[in-house]
Amino acid sequence: MDTELNSIKKELDQELKILSNKKIADGVYEMKLQGDTSLITAPGQFINIKLPGFYLRRPISICDYDEKGLTIIYKVVGHGTDYLSTLGADTAIMSLMGLGNGFDVDSCGGHVLLVGGGVGTPPMYGLAKALFAAGKKVSVVLGFNSASDVFYKDEFEKLGASHKDLFGGVYVATVDGSEGTKGFVTDCLKEIDGITDYCACGPIPMLKALFGFYGDKIPGQLSFEERMGCGFGACVGCSIKTNSGFKKVCKDGPIFKSTDVII
Repeated sequence: MDTELNSIKKELDQELKILSNKKIADGVYEMKLQGDTSLITAPGQFINIKLPGFYLRRPISICDYDEKGLTIIYKVVGHGTDYLSTLGADTAIMSLMGLGNGFDVDSCGGHVLLVGGGVGTPPMYGLAKALFAAGKKVSVVLGFNSASDVFYKDEFEKLGASHKDLFGGVYVATVDGSEGTKGFVTDCLKEIDGITDYCACGPIPMLKALFGFYGDKIPGQLSFEERMGCGFGACVGCSIKTNSGFKKVCKDGPIFKSTDVII
């Protein structure tokens, strides 16, 4: 078993060089990395970063990528991510690449709603780019606790400015009402008409609320943020309950159809 795991790690492990690492909101950092991204195949996948002195890697969703490198956005929530925030340009890090299944762009309809909650926002950016490239209309709802937590609103708007005929706008909800709509992402949904389906990433209460709002009338793809040990299905530490039994978020997901999961 150990030989098999080491073989998987060797195949997926890539060296990346940090180009920049900057704070973009309260406790939130954007890191741009240079390296081989050929193992990344779809928006919504993640990488699993190895940090010296830490036993477990840190899984971080991919915000954006091209043939030269990728962008990740992470929040400092513990010692590992705090250490990550101190790393400067030209630092080399090792990361398992192209993990997870990613969003299925081809299955999306003509008007897709993207919903990001907090650090569930980053993968929505790369997905928006892929949807625009496929000729889909895109509307975006972002949820945060307060204005100091908001990030990438301007980036989504700039992205939409290049696709005016396909852009439904960006809506922001904050719990304290300091920016945008006061409340939660679901408080913005009534403002958006003509949705064919939705894609979302964020905490389980948000995903549950979205499914409660749309039910089985509008199909959804939900990306789960679970604690992970290995990142590729060996430790079974990130399992969730589905209609067909327990599934591993890191390998079978992190994206699942909204009607398949039990939350």
